[in-house]
Amino acid sequence: MKDIGIGIIGGGYMGKAHAVAMASVAAVFNTALRPRLEMICATSMESAERYRRAYGFARCTDSWLDLVQDPGVEAVIIASPQDTHRAAAEAAFALGKPVFCEKPLGASLNDSRAMVAAATASGAINMVGFNYIRTPASHFARQLVADGEIGDVTWFRGEHTEDFLADPQAPATWRTTGMSNGTMGDLAPHMINGALALIGPITRLIAEVETVHAERPGGSVTNDDHAQMMCRFENGAMGQMYFSRISTGRKMGYAYEISGTKGAIRFDQEDQNALWLYRMEGPDATRGFTKILAGPAHPDYEPFCQGPGHGTGYQDQIIIEAKDFLTAIDTGKPVWPTFRDGMEVNRIVATALASSESKTWQDVAAF
Repeated sequence: MKDIGIGIIGGGYMGKAHAVAMASVAAVFNTALRPRLEMICATSMESAERYRRAYGFARCTDSWLDLVQDPGVEAVIIASPQDTHRAAAEAAFALGKPVFCEKPLGASLNDSRAMVAAATASGAINMVGFNYIRTPASHFARQLVADGEIGDVTWFRGEHTEDFLADPQAPATWRTTGMSNGTMGDLAPHMINGALALIGPITRLIAEVETVHAERPGGSVTNDDHAQMMCRFENGAMGQMYFSRISTGRKMGYAYEISGTKGAIRFDQEDQNALWLYRMEGPDATRGFTKILAGPAHPDYEPFCQGPGHGTGYQDQIIIEAKDFLTAIDTGKPVWPTFRDGMEVNRIVATALASSESKTWQDVAAF
């Protein structure tokens, strides 16, 4: 087993998640590459040193460029704000280093296009972080749809709804400034990625994007609180999606329903170890949705636990991502979702914003 030096840019919420994942992934999945926590970067040396001690890194820095250029850092994880993604990724790719970047891929569609171009030119392994679609239950749902178990898909409904800004008196923060930090930049990409993964490309859409609480204690809000979207998928299916950070009572409302000609699927991230499956089989009196509990028979579950129904959690999703990133580096073969997949999500976001502005249906191909 060969080790690989990992550098993480950003030590906060997601930086910690990736540090924990890299510290444990080899034990969980017996990966061919064993991560070595080489360096972590934060905005100050004080914070960087605190993260270094807490997470077990060998070294720390307050310069992301120093981290990227350090010879001991052989793979880079970008877990910093969206407006830092592009420069850090381009610098890493210039040195041929693999990059894992948290979603969204940059602060704009132009950023993500430039990042894809840099990744393509370098030939280096690249991945973007969409963790919720990686649960064993959702992975299994993708298999069911792809295998035709529910027939031809006719309709999709998805949402990513939370309530961390539902209270109008919650103070203004960095989350309420700049479109990349709004609901379409923060929450929507997860469900859009989920829709693309489960159903396939989106061809046309119409959307409404809205700021409900324009003023908050401490300042004005310059981005969106919630948005709704109707769309048409390339396979002909209809779709509806809703994204919100003011959805009172919802804590992790990453949920979807899929209707097909032979069955249907339902999932809710607040119960992430359960998938509901309906099959159009047998007598009417006994038909109904069946609750399937995630277990060793489902993708990426058994390395965590041999007991069905015992469940996996949020951190395990990040460990699964770490396994896939290391596997891609080891084999030299891209693993979904790549930067190009992340760019496609940004393209849908850009189309939705344009649709909301024009109040018309928009073709995704035009963006």
